[in-house]
Amino acid sequence: MRYLLAVIISFTFVYFTVPYVQKLALKTGFVDIPNQRKIHTNPIPLLGGLSIYLGFVITGSIFANHSPEFWGILLGGLLIFIIGIIDDFYKTRHKELAAWPKFIVQIIAASILPLFGVSIQGINIPFVHESFVVFPIWLRVFATVVWVVGITNMMNFLDGVDGLAAGIAAISGTTLFFIALLKGHAAMALLSITLIGSALGFLRHNFHPARIFMGDAGATFLGYVLASIAVGGAFKSATLISVLIPVLALGVPIMDAFYVIIRRVKEKRPIYVADKGHTFHYLMRSGLSQKQTVTFLYLLGICFSLVSIVILLVQK
Repeated sequence: MRYLLAVIISFTFVYFTVPYVQKLALKTGFVDIPNQRKIHTNPIPLLGGLSIYLGFVITGSIFANHSPEFWGILLGGLLIFIIGIIDDFYKTRHKELAAWPKFIVQIIAASILPLFGVSIQGINIPFVHESFVVFPIWLRVFATVVWVVGITNMMNFLDGVDGLAAGIAAISGTTLFFIALLKGHAAMALLSITLIGSALGFLRHNFHPARIFMGDAGATFLGYVLASIAVGGAFKSATLISVLIPVLALGVPIMDAFYVIIRRVKEKRPIYVADKGHTFHYLMRSGLSQKQTVTFLYLLGICFSLVSIVILLVQK
């Protein structure tokens, strides 16, 4: 019942607040201006991340306030959201925020998590009796930061087509929900289901043709929370094989990011400079519409997720 109430409350809050946020964005000029690398041709409100953030925080505060992990994710998520809003503000003024302030804030936000018990603590080596290797503190923090910062940016990379980031976040969140349930991590399951409701509530307004965008604030916040839940619910003490579980649960943003990074390295271009070379751009150049592209990547995400759950069940 708690899970059902959490998803209903987060979905309802986001669904009904987005129109008000949309009006606020239009009134204040907080809109995404089209340019040569954007798909849309008209200015679109860019403040949708505010509804996603508030929906998650308010619902999580109701159902998961007993969990120290939640407060760690809440604190780090606030930093991610603030720097994302600043980045979005720069975009609305035809400017670009430098990459290094965003990167530093993301590292700080990820470093907060181990203080609240959200960290990759070690790894089990298969076929060896009592083989759990406990990481030293510095390695726990380092591994956690690399994972969280990586997924945070990968989800942001994916936010380039109407409905894609929100839909993939809901699919990945659903996978992490079942993984957390199977592993007995009730707090992570609650946060997963809350994130699902927030993403789906926003998706209703963001699916093609989108009436509002989540912006960097929304996309990086979703990525940060998903990465944190993956650590707390699936990654905390994994075997070499079960490391694949959270990786596959977030398979679409990881796949897209690796494709983009490899291509940009080959072309000797900065990794952090946006372009029209993502997997969804490739699919659309191949003749697929926006809806067909998004649907294809949804299905791919579901396949990745099913494989991750199968691996978990085999491991158990």
